[in-house]
Amino acid sequence: MLRSTRKRRPTVRRPLPDGSYLTAVLPRRYRARASGQRVQVRVVEAWLTVVLADGTRRTELWRLLTNLLDADSHPANDLLRLYHRRWQAETCYFSLKSTILDGRVLRSRSVPGLEQEIFALLTVYQALVRMAGDVTTATPGLSVQRVSFTVLFQAAADQIIVAPGPARGSTASLIGATGRAVLANLLPGQRRQRLKARYRKTSSKYQFQRDQHPRTAQKYTLDFKMVKDGDIDAGPDG
Repeated sequence: MLRSTRKRRPTVRRPLPDGSYLTAVLPRRYRARASGQRVQVRVVEAWLTVVLADGTRRTELWRLLTNLLDADSHPANDLLRLYHRRWQAETCYFSLKSTILDGRVLRSRSVPGLEQEIFALLTVYQALVRMAGDVTTATPGLSVQRVSFTVLFQAAADQIIVAPGPARGSTASLIGATGRAVLANLLPGQRRQRLKARYRKTSSKYQFQRDQHPRTAQKYTLDFKMVKDGDIDAGPDG
């Protein structure tokens, strides 16, 4: 599943009950394009409206392309909300930069040294994720989304600093001191809807859009409205 540009206006080959439709597109591969071979995809078009806690309102068009063609098994609304959560992969990079590195930059001044530092960071991150998996495995019904990476990292760091060692007569357990700290500081059961503050980067090649991004982290509400009959120009209220 990927997002298409607004400039592309696919031909509606067959409309589906949930408001999406089937069409055919040329793939990027050179040989496939040269042969004129088209791929059948499903298009989901909707107006996305985000309302921030301070009242700021932003509406934009989303056009998603997917090879999940069955509208009954994969409703359009489910696909829209799933795509909205795609940036959860960014939490890995955020954890590396802001939690493990604590905002510091890599120290090495050579390519081999940088590779070694990055490998070490990824190793630590993977070890912490495995620990989070152990906690959820030993606690039936616990979602991994409730595990705080910050608490996990700090508790593991404390164990390394203190280095208490195993207690006499203790048995191996998936949940040790780090796991107990995580369970004592679980995140709320419902996922937080929050936009992170964005700031202008001095080295960025992109123009900063001051009025489109919040300067502070805020909660928000999200609403989707399917496009009716492919009428993009009518807008969300048309």
